[in-house]
Amino acid sequence: MNESELITKAQSGGFQAFMELVDAHKGKVYAMVRRLTENEQDAEDIMQDTLLKAIDKIEQFRGDASFGTWLYTIALNQARAQFSKGKQADLEPIEDYLPMGSVALSHGDDGLFDWQDPHKALESQQLRSILNEVVAELPYKYREAFLLRYVEKLPIKEVAQLTKQSEASAKSRVLRARLALRDKLSRIFEEEYGKQLS
Repeated sequence: MNESELITKAQSGGFQAFMELVDAHKGKVYAMVRRLTENEQDAEDIMQDTLLKAIDKIEQFRGDASFGTWLYTIALNQARAQFSKGKQADLEPIEDYLPMGSVALSHGDDGLFDWQDPHKALESQQLRSILNEVVAELPYKYREAFLLRYVEKLPIKEVAQLTKQSEASAKSRVLRARLALRDKLSRIFEEEYGKQLS
C-alpha cells in the first residue's frame, strides 16, 4: 500500500496501517528529537507523546503535507512544550555565542580562524563529537532550525513551516546558527592548532 492508502486505513481505525506509517519515519524523528533535547529520557518521553498525539489526531490529517512532515510537526511541538517547562534555559541571545557580535554578522569571515580543510577535519570522530557538543550549546530555536536544515536536509520552506516562521525568519535563524557554530569551531581549531605548534 502507498502512503495515502495507509492513511485512509489508519483514519478508519487500522492500527497496523498507522504503525506502518510511523515506522517509516520514527527513526529520523527520534534522532531529531534526541539532538534537540540532548537527553535520552526526554527524547523518549517526547516520542511517546508524539505517537499518542498522532494516534489521537490521525483523523484530522488532511494531507496538506506528507505524513512524515506532519509527524515532525507534532514532535517539534512536543519538544517545544518540554523545553518551555524550564528543563533547559534559553535566555541567552545568539549574540552571546558570537563574541564579535554584529561585526560577525556584517563582515562575514573577518577574524575567523582558517580551518584549512574543515571537511577532512570533521571526518574524525573526535571532531564530530565536538560539533555535536557545539550544536547542543546553541539556544533552542537556532539549534532547531540548524538541525532541520542541515541534518534533516529540509528546504528552507519546510523549515519555516515546521518552526512556524516566515521563510525570511527561518533563513535568519539558520544563518545565525551557522555563524555561531563557525565562530565556536574556529576558536576550538585555533586552540588545537596552537597546541600542536607549542
